[in-house]
Amino acid sequence: MKCNIINETDCSDLQAYYPSIRYYYRKAFKVLALKDNYELSLIIVDAATIQKINCEYRHLDKETDVISFAEIDGDNSIEIKEDDAVYLGDIFINEARVRSQAAEYGHSVKREFVFLFVHGLLHCLGYDHMKTEDERIMIEKQKQIIGRLR
Repeated sequence: MKCNIINETDCSDLQAYYPSIRYYYRKAFKVLALKDNYELSLIIVDAATIQKINCEYRHLDKETDVISFAEIDGDNSIEIKEDDAVYLGDIFINEARVRSQAAEYGHSVKREFVFLFVHGLLHCLGYDHMKTEDERIMIEKQKQIIGRLR
């Protein structure tokens, strides 16, 4: 199980939370009862970069907090052998929104960073929130993984 963290910004303070990101990455696999043969990349970017990505791939010319690109996105035709390493995809997190949303929601930067990561991870694992029932399931999984982190 590997989580590559790449910081493409000049802000280094989020590095203090990398151990927490890795902890909740492992916890997610325990909660979801998944094998530990997965790998993904977390890329921390600035507001302009995530807006560009959002515009290019989602055709929404606006800043967002997190974008996930699942490697196996809905393709059930791929056969994964038990010992195969599986690349889940890439999660892009907007470092500025981590801080602003933490302040807006009244919780810590650590909690917001972990929340956005877990949200993106669940997307990479096939969870979505387009339909009400799917959203309910995804929210419940997020709560089970994150717990009472403030």
